[in-house]
Amino acid sequence: MLTVILGYVGLALMLGLAGIGSCIGTTIAGNAAEGALKKNPEKSSSYMILSALPSTQGLYGFVAFLLWPKGMEAMTDKGFLFFAVGIAVGVVCLFSAIRQGQVCANGIIGISQGHNVQANTMIYAALPEFYAILSLIASLMIL
Repeated sequence: MLTVILGYVGLALMLGLAGIGSCIGTTIAGNAAEGALKKNPEKSSSYMILSALPSTQGLYGFVAFLLWPKGMEAMTDKGFLFFAVGIAVGVVCLFSAIRQGQVCANGIIGISQGHNVQANTMIYAALPEFYAILSLIASLMIL
């Protein structure tokens, strides 16, 4: 019974930490966008695109949440595995989203100052995202 509870805690942590990371990451980028709008409002669509990028980690946590087996009670011997994988995916998505938000915020500032850095910022933002994608894929391979 304890292992089943651990499995569900891991599932909750995966979804929760990934969502929290996306909230923080999008807020970091969104705050930069709000400041940038005062300086260069014509570029609002670029700011919006970059502000939305950190939201994907929350989606990865949600996808893994949906794809994990529904009948974890039948897998009483795998509760610790679900717990460990849930924490791993949640923490990777948490930090990935926060760091991606910081990269996007810097890109937003650069765009507001008249620099043509949107494409480069999106490439740099893809680097922390890559690890969130790897954690999602690993979580699905283990299960």
